[in-house]
Amino acid sequence: MLVGYARTSTMEQEAGLDAQRRDLAAAGCERIFAEQVSSVAKRAELEAALAFVRQGDTLAVAKPDRLARSVADLLSIVAQLEAKGVALRVLSMGGAEVDTRTPTGRLMLTMLGAVAEFERALMLERQREGIAKAKADGKYQGRAPTAQRQAAEVARLKAEGARPAEIARQLGIGRASVYRVLGTVTGPDTPA
Repeated sequence: MLVGYARTSTMEQEAGLDAQRRDLAAAGCERIFAEQVSSVAKRAELEAALAFVRQGDTLAVAKPDRLARSVADLLSIVAQLEAKGVALRVLSMGGAEVDTRTPTGRLMLTMLGAVAEFERALMLERQREGIAKAKADGKYQGRAPTAQRQAAEVARLKAEGARPAEIARQLGIGRASVYRVLGTVTGPDTPA
C-alpha cells in the first residue's frame, strides 16, 4: 500500500498542504496523513502514519523536509520504517523509491536531507537579516498585539459581566489569555 504524509508548518500555508495532498494522490497514495504543525512540535499525524504502515508498504512524501526537521531526524524515521519493512518514496526525486538498505540509497537520502536542512538555515538567516534591516529603518511592526495590550478592554468586559469565553470571542483572543489578563487561576470546574 502506498501511504502519503503531508505537512506544513503553519495554518497560513493551506495552499502548500493542498498541493502536497494533490501530488501524493496523483502518485497513487491510498491513504494520506496530513497536518499543519511545526516540525519541532509533536507531529501526531506522522506518528499515526508510522503506526499505520505495514511490511511491504511505502511511505511517500513530497520532499524530505516535510518529513523531518534535520538529517538526524530523517535517518531516525528511516530506521523506524526499515525496522517495519517499509520503503520511503520522495516525490521531489522524480518519485523514485529510496532504498535505504543500500549504501547508495542512504547516501541519496542523507544528501537530500542535508540540502533541505541547509536551505532552511539560509531562509532563517535571510529572515533575521530582513527583520534587522526593517528595525534599523524604523519599519519593523513586530507581531500582532497580544492579549496584554487589550487588558483594559478585558477588564471592562469582565466588569460588565461578560464571561471569559465571551470576552475571548469578542476580542479575538484565547480564553486562557483572558484568564491570564484577569489574573484568575482556574481549575477544570471553573465555568467559562
